[in-house]
Amino acid sequence: MKTTRISLTVLSLFPALLAAQSVQDFEKRITEFTLANGLHFVVFERHEAPVVSFHSYVNAGSVDDPSGETGIAHMFEHMAFKGTETIGTKNYGLERQAMDEVEHIYDRYDAERNKGLAADPKKLEDLNQQLKAAMDKANTYVVPNAYPQLIEENGGVGLNAGTSEDSTDYFYNFPKNRLELWFLLESQRFYDPVFREFYKERDVVREERRMRVESSPQGMLAEALLATAFAAHPYRNMPGGWASDIENFRLPEAIEFYKKYYVPSNITIGIAGDVDPKECRKLADKYFSILPAGPTPYGPRTVEPGQKGEKRVQVESPAQPFMAIAYKRPYQNDHDDPVFDVLGEILAGERTGLLYTELVRDKKISLGAFAEPSFPGGKYPNLFLFFLVPNRGHSVEENEQACYQIIEHLKTDKVTEETLNRIKAKMRASVIRRLDSNSGMAQALTSYYVNYGDWRKLFTSIDDINKVTADDVQRVANQYLIPEGRTVAYTVSPAARRGKTAEGENQ
Repeated sequence: MKTTRISLTVLSLFPALLAAQSVQDFEKRITEFTLANGLHFVVFERHEAPVVSFHSYVNAGSVDDPSGETGIAHMFEHMAFKGTETIGTKNYGLERQAMDEVEHIYDRYDAERNKGLAADPKKLEDLNQQLKAAMDKANTYVVPNAYPQLIEENGGVGLNAGTSEDSTDYFYNFPKNRLELWFLLESQRFYDPVFREFYKERDVVREERRMRVESSPQGMLAEALLATAFAAHPYRNMPGGWASDIENFRLPEAIEFYKKYYVPSNITIGIAGDVDPKECRKLADKYFSILPAGPTPYGPRTVEPGQKGEKRVQVESPAQPFMAIAYKRPYQNDHDDPVFDVLGEILAGERTGLLYTELVRDKKISLGAFAEPSFPGGKYPNLFLFFLVPNRGHSVEENEQACYQIIEHLKTDKVTEETLNRIKAKMRASVIRRLDSNSGMAQALTSYYVNYGDWRKLFTSIDDINKVTADDVQRVANQYLIPEGRTVAYTVSPAARRGKTAEGENQ
C-alpha cells in the first residue's frame, strides 16, 4: 500500500474537509445497487491503473456457528476454493456418486458409534476402512487447486479469504480486462459450490488449530481469555472452533450453514478500480441474479449476562511469560465507540502510547505492551484488551500492577489537548492511507456498509473521532476500565506451578 506523507499541521485541517467535501467527491465516484435477490454492490471508480480489487463480505462468522459445530463458518471458507461442477473435476457425475457413497457409509459409521458402549468395535473398524476407501475413490476425480490456478493464470493476485467472529471475507485482484471472468467465477462459487475433499480439508482445518492454538502460547492464552470473559455469548469461541467439533464435522452440516447464511441479502460485494459502474451492473444482473433469494439470517439470540466481578485464568506454558487484561465494553454502534478508539491510541499508539513509553522505554519492565480497543469483534458487546510481555527478570504481576497505575492515572488526570490533537491527526492519517489502495477501499466500503448501514460512515467516523474530548476519555476510562468488568489471563511456567503446589502442600 502506498503511504502518503502529510504533516500533522495539514492533517489538523482535514476533519471538515474530509467529512464534507471528500464525501461529496467520493459520492460522485461510488455507485450502489441491489439486485432483486437482495445482493448489494458498492462500486468505486479509480482509473489510475487498469486493475480492479474485489471484496465479497459475508455477514456470517464464528458467532453464527451452531452449537456443537464451532468452526463450521471457517470450514466453509475452505470449501469456497474447491471449485464447481465444471471447475475442479475430471467427471462430475461419477464424482457426485462417489461423494454420496462417502456420506452413506459415514451415516452407518455414525449410527454404530452413537450406540456408545453397545457399539461393535469390529463393525466400527470395518466401516472406518470402507469410509477411507470411499473417500480415496471420490478424491480420484478431483483436479487439485483448479479454482485458484484458473485465477492465477488470468493475472489474479492476492487471492485469499478470512473468517472472523463477525464475518467471512473473500478477496483478490484482477486486471481490468478480466472483469467478466471475476463475475463468472465469484457467482459460481456462491451459487454452485462443490464440497469436494471435505474430509481431507477437515484434517487441514484441524491442523491449523493445532498450529495456531494448541502449539501457540499466545493462541492458548487468547482462547482461555475468551472462554473465561464470555460466559454465554459465542464470542467465547475462537473462529477456528474447538477440536472435538472440527474432528466430527459432517458435510451435511456445512451445506446447511451455506444454505442459511450464504443468501444474497447476507452478502455485500465491493469493487474498486478501473471499472465502469454500468458494466458492473450489467454483469451483476447476468451472473449474480441466478442466486436464489432467501430469508436474511439473524444473529445469535444469546446475550452475555452482566459481569459481577473480576475473572482470572492461568495457562500453563514453558514459553516467555505474557498476559492479557480485558475489560467489557459496548458494541461498535454505541455512541462511545470512537472514544474507545482514541483511548486505544493514547495507551498503545506505537512508540508514543503510554504503555510503551512507561513500561517498555522508561521502566523497562516490558518487552512489549499493546492495546486493542475492540476484541474479538465489534458487532456485539466485546472487550477492550491489553497485552503485556514482561521483560526478563520482571513478572506478569509487576506488569499487571504497572498497567493498572496507567489506567488509574487516566481516570484522575485528563489527557492534554496536545496529546489528543496528535492522536486524532494520526488516526485521520490512518484512514487516508487506507483509502489509497483499491483493496483497502473495496474492503472498507463493504465493512462499513454492513456494520453501520452506510459506507459514508467511513468518512463521518473521522468527524466522530474529532469530536472526542478529554472529558470523554476520562469518563469512559472511569465507566468501563473497572475491576468488576475485568478478565485477566496469564501464562505460568510448569515449574513455577509445581513449586507453588509443593509449597502449599508443605504448609
